[in-house]
Amino acid sequence: MIKSYLVNSAQKNVSRWLVLFIDTFLVVQTFIAAYFIRFNFSLNFDLTQLFYEIPVIVILAIVSFLIIGSYKGIIRHTGLKDALNVYVGVSLLSGLMISVVLVNRILFINPRFTIPISIIVIHYLLNIILLITSRFVFKYIYGSIASSLNKPIPVLIYGAGEMGAIMYSTLNRDSESGFKIIGFIDDNKAIVGKKINRLPIFSAEEITDSFVREHKIKEIIIAIQKIKPRRLLAIVDSMYLLDIEVKIAPPISKWIHGDLQVKQIQQVKIEDLLERSPINLDNPLVKGELEGKTILVTGAAGSIGSEISRQIASYDCMQLVLVDQSESALYDLEQELKRNKTGNAKVLVADVRDLDCMSHVFASYQPHVVFHAAAYKHVPLMEENPYEAVKINVNGTKNIADLSMLYKVEKMVMVSTDKAVNPTNVMGATKRVAEMYVSCMNKKAAGATKYITTRFGNVLGSNGSVIPLFKKQIEEGGPLTLTHKEITRFFMTIPEACQLVIEAGAMGKGGEIFIFDMGASVKIYDLAKRMIQLSGLRYPEDIDIKVTGLRPGEKLYEELLNDGENSMPTHHEKIMIGKVSEIDCKTVIDKIELLCSENTVLNGLHTVKKIKKIVPEYLSQNSAFASLDEQKIEVE
Repeated sequence: MIKSYLVNSAQKNVSRWLVLFIDTFLVVQTFIAAYFIRFNFSLNFDLTQLFYEIPVIVILAIVSFLIIGSYKGIIRHTGLKDALNVYVGVSLLSGLMISVVLVNRILFINPRFTIPISIIVIHYLLNIILLITSRFVFKYIYGSIASSLNKPIPVLIYGAGEMGAIMYSTLNRDSESGFKIIGFIDDNKAIVGKKINRLPIFSAEEITDSFVREHKIKEIIIAIQKIKPRRLLAIVDSMYLLDIEVKIAPPISKWIHGDLQVKQIQQVKIEDLLERSPINLDNPLVKGELEGKTILVTGAAGSIGSEISRQIASYDCMQLVLVDQSESALYDLEQELKRNKTGNAKVLVADVRDLDCMSHVFASYQPHVVFHAAAYKHVPLMEENPYEAVKINVNGTKNIADLSMLYKVEKMVMVSTDKAVNPTNVMGATKRVAEMYVSCMNKKAAGATKYITTRFGNVLGSNGSVIPLFKKQIEEGGPLTLTHKEITRFFMTIPEACQLVIEAGAMGKGGEIFIFDMGASVKIYDLAKRMIQLSGLRYPEDIDIKVTGLRPGEKLYEELLNDGENSMPTHHEKIMIGKVSEIDCKTVIDKIELLCSENTVLNGLHTVKKIKKIVPEYLSQNSAFASLDEQKIEVE
């Protein structure tokens, strides 16, 4: 019961009026003490003077503290700013005291009222010492009580620079944070062994198993801005071996009102370890392509489409038209843009497969630039539903490409995938068919409309991707499901991918397939183990990994270029142009139109057979449609 009372009391701020009362009371005590000090701790002064002087001191103190507001600070969070407010309040009090004494002397208001200037000076010094000290003493007592009740977690701060000092201050001023700072770690040998706020600075080599046991270290907080993923990965791995949880502070740009808050310190996420160097998309070429124009985004509610929409919204375009068939996700995007005061966005619930509907959209809004991100992307589902894959990925793209030419759109930018390269599944093959149709339409348009394709791999955190799946499985207690221990994938952050799509669209002259630098491929098995580790769990003791076998159409690794293709550099180091093989556009268009017209939900085998005729490099893998490849080989 007593503990509950203390906890509840500790959670409440001391009333500001109580603080004002205590400050005023202390001012009276220091005033009396000033007389004792002035007269060598004796009573050789007129005690009756105090009866005239103390009421005046009380009034002046209350007026001073009310004007400055020094009583408003939260005592348990006392810092230098609060101490400065007390100093200013006490200075104002002393100034008012001197003014009142001088006015009384000049006007002879009350001959019995007089305060020696020496008393005022002593009183001033005592007030500064006592009022400021009392606040820090209360803060210390409060912290000690809170610490004894909360059983704080011993932590180390990694980084003894300016960010480390800010981290220390943030944790230290928040006694409810539950952290007890043991010291700092830094890679700079020159400062190892020194101290910050009386806390030692250790080298990483000193953090051994015995050190961790001795100090009972549970967590390390990374306080280094712009830490490289490779360095962060090394720290996480070394701390994992010592059974220490690693947390990290957000970048300065994400601090709340410019201040770091304890609640913003979070566990290191897998995205932090895979994060690539940010791209600064401040390209005048992009502004020229978007500003003052109507931009249409299809698939605007999806992972890629919504981020493209957010980034385009930051430009001063005439109107942003957002199209998607998912009304709930589209509504959420609309509300987000409204909160961000994007007043020129128009959201439309529409399906790119519906030619009449999309014709009405183009006729009504007359877009200058189209970003086509609408697509089905899940490999296993599309393997089971080739009808839908063709309907959206091929026919939907065909509708948008045809309407772009009909309504004289300046540019159409299609978002494709690395699964379109040497496809082994229906989804990738339909995206390759869409690429081919867009390429042919570029030739047909002869520059009137420029058609551009962008091709990249997996994006971190997109709907249905492996990282959200692993997170959910970890929350449910595992196991993590993996199709093959050797499977690898390229990864890119959603913002980076969308920035590159926009920039590629701006630089495109028509007919290009832009390929993004995806960096090194990532082994999904290693990714799974690391996510278990970052969750504070152990593999396989806490959560196991279950290998389920490759799914129909799934590759062990992805490619960004077909066999026989190569790439050319552009002015952007992360964007290349794929030099694709020439195709017979008349034949290809005829075959695609036939595919779309004969696509039926009843005969998936027939549909896939026609896709394979358009994309000869499409060889099904671990799929029911592999029999079509066997028949082809026998005929040949």
